[in-house]
Amino acid sequence: MTDSSLLHAAAPIDRFRALVMADPALQQRLSMIVDQGVFVEALLSAAADAGIAMTADEANAGLTPDPLGIWRFSGAPVTSRTAPDGDWLPVAIVPSSGELAVDWAHFSGLPLVDSFFEDSLRRARHRPLNRLLRPRTPLSTLLNSVGENPPVPAGFVFHQSRCGSTLVSQMAAADARNVVVSEAVPIDTIVQLATVRTDLPIDERLRLVRAVVGALGRDRMGGAGHYIVKLDSWHTLALPLFRQAFPETPWIFLYRDPVEILVSHARMAGAQTVFGAMSFDPYGIDESMAMPPDHYAARALGRTAEAVIEHLGLGGGMLVNYSELPEAMETRILPHFGMAPDEEALAALATASGRNAKAPNERFVHDSGDKQQEAKDGLRAIAALYMDEPYRHLEGLRRAGAK
Repeated sequence: MTDSSLLHAAAPIDRFRALVMADPALQQRLSMIVDQGVFVEALLSAAADAGIAMTADEANAGLTPDPLGIWRFSGAPVTSRTAPDGDWLPVAIVPSSGELAVDWAHFSGLPLVDSFFEDSLRRARHRPLNRLLRPRTPLSTLLNSVGENPPVPAGFVFHQSRCGSTLVSQMAAADARNVVVSEAVPIDTIVQLATVRTDLPIDERLRLVRAVVGALGRDRMGGAGHYIVKLDSWHTLALPLFRQAFPETPWIFLYRDPVEILVSHARMAGAQTVFGAMSFDPYGIDESMAMPPDHYAARALGRTAEAVIEHLGLGGGMLVNYSELPEAMETRILPHFGMAPDEEALAALATASGRNAKAPNERFVHDSGDKQQEAKDGLRAIAALYMDEPYRHLEGLRRAGAK
C-alpha cells in the first residue's frame, strides 16, 4: 500500500492532522483560537474544504487535554523525520522507540514572559492546536531545525538558586523585543545528556547544546532584540561545556548569603537540592545517600558556587550578589551582556524591578532581614560547614572586580 493510500485509509482526524502539519498558514490560523467550540467549528470547515468528512464528536475526541504534558512519557513513536519550524519550539526530549526524540509545541502569539519556561508551556498546552497536534521528531532533526546560523544568546544567567535570577530574567523579558528563556527543561535534558554521555564525541555534544539553545531562541515575535538564557542552578558544573559551545557569550553568576538561601530551601526545597530527584548526582558528593537532607542540600549548593570559582578563568563571567539587585540589572548586567536599552525599555525595566518575580501581583522587596531572623542555629551551622568558604571567596573576587 502506498503512502497516499495509507493516509486515505487513516481516521479522518489523523488525515486532518497530516493536512495541518503540512500547511503553516492553516497552523497559524488555528493556533490563535483558544475556545474549543470555536476551534472545532474552524477545524470542521477546514476539513470539509480539503474533502475530509468528520463529525464534531470525532473532532472533540481528537483534542485530548494534557496540561501536565503526560503524553511525553507515553513512548509514542516519532511522527515525522523533519523538525517543524516557525512558531514551533522544542518542549521535551524523551525516549521513543529506542531513540531519543523531541516533542514540539506551537507558541504563536505567546511570548515567553512567564517566570519559567514551563509556565509558558503550560499556557501553550491549553490551546486546542497543541491538543490536536503533538509532533515528535528524532533528536537528530534538532540539529537541522535552526539552520546554519542558529540564534546565539547575548548572555547566560547562572545562579546558586533563590538568588534573584528570576527577577533578572523577568526584567530582561520586560522589553518585549527580547527573547528570554528561563530554565527550559529541554536545555537541562541536553546538559544532563552531555554530562553523562562522555562516550559521545565532544563536537557532537556541543552541536546538541547549540541546537536546543538555538531552537528555543527563535525570534518568533519579530522583535529583533536580545536573547537571554537563564539556566538551572546545577549548570554551573557544566560551565566549560557552555563556554565551548558559546565562547563569545558573556555570563553572570548570581549568589547570596548562604543562610538566606538555605532558609528559602527549608521553606520549599528545590529539586536540585534533593538527593535522588535528578537522574544522576551531578555534584560528586561522597556518601550522598547517608547525608541528612539539609546537609546534602547545603553541600550541593556549595558545590554550585565552587564550580564557578573553579571555572571563572574560562572568561566571560561576572559575579553579582543578590544585594546588588535590582539596580545592578541596569548598571552592571545589561552592559556586561552588550545591551543598551532605550528609554522605553528602561521604563519597562523599572516597572518590572518593582514586582515580585515569582508573584507578579506583589511588590519586590529584599527579604534578607526576614530570612536572617528566621534562621535557626542548626541551619547556620550547616551553612558555615558547606557554603561559607565559597561565599567568602566569591565576595573577595567580586570586590576585586574579577571576571
